[in-house]
Amino acid sequence: MRNLYDRRDFLRQSVAAGAGLSVAGWLNRAGWAAPVKSGAPTAEKLGWTLGCAQYTFRRFSLYETLDKLVELGIPCIEPAFFLRLDSKRPDLKVNESLSAEVRKELRQRLADHGIRMASFYTDLGADEGAARKKMEFAKEMGAETVVAEPPPEAFEMLDKLCEEYKLNLAVHNHPKRPNYQYWNPENVLKVCQGRSKRIGACCDTGHWVRSGLDPVECLRKSQGRVLGFHLKDVIESGKPEARDVPLGQGKANYGAVLKELHRQGYRGLLVIEYEHDSDALMKDMAECVAFVEKTAKELAG
Repeated sequence: MRNLYDRRDFLRQSVAAGAGLSVAGWLNRAGWAAPVKSGAPTAEKLGWTLGCAQYTFRRFSLYETLDKLVELGIPCIEPAFFLRLDSKRPDLKVNESLSAEVRKELRQRLADHGIRMASFYTDLGADEGAARKKMEFAKEMGAETVVAEPPPEAFEMLDKLCEEYKLNLAVHNHPKRPNYQYWNPENVLKVCQGRSKRIGACCDTGHWVRSGLDPVECLRKSQGRVLGFHLKDVIESGKPEARDVPLGQGKANYGAVLKELHRQGYRGLLVIEYEHDSDALMKDMAECVAFVEKTAKELAG
């Protein structure tokens, strides 16, 4: 996601407009279709599972997005708490406010498409009661990881909740700006110190480049705490508003990024978050999937 300011703008516009599952366990659940056939099968052999951030398709509802992910061969989705669930009911957002009936509907819609909600972007803070509701929702939807940017003082409480709910918390980074600390991976590591292995980083490579950082070096610093990954490449370094481009076509040195991730032995979600919306969005996304698969084949030898 571009940055917190853009997200707030998006929320204002929207208002104005009106425990992880194994593949085997997933298939055994009544009503679940076979998982989406991955567009990057070699990546899966390396232990990488492709996902897509709902923010990529933010002009569509989550339900509309599911069809697009099937077409792209992306088996997982990372919803965002402020985005629409259903175009026919624009007041419904994908978060803990959904009723039990709508949650059941969401689980079935995911099942019908063979797509998992393996991670969830939410707004965790220091309020334990509110945090519990968000984690309960994530757990109920089958998520393994919540992605958020909590304040430092919340981590003692959140670490306990992660253990209780058997969920990971991956701290996401946005671009550098005044009074914002998580742009620097060293500051993400600080809030992880002394915490369980369920607390770690969701590495957003595009935002590292926007902050003028070397994503490969940032990834090396984060070794041992990588719990999530946002695949993102941008056209310019050191520019917060730099435009997204398909993976491998920007300044993130993406071949080296994936090589480093493989060296570290990372096995988990690779969530594509493509922020440049245009009529060519599906084509751009297909290029991102193809790049991951091509690089995976090179790494697999």
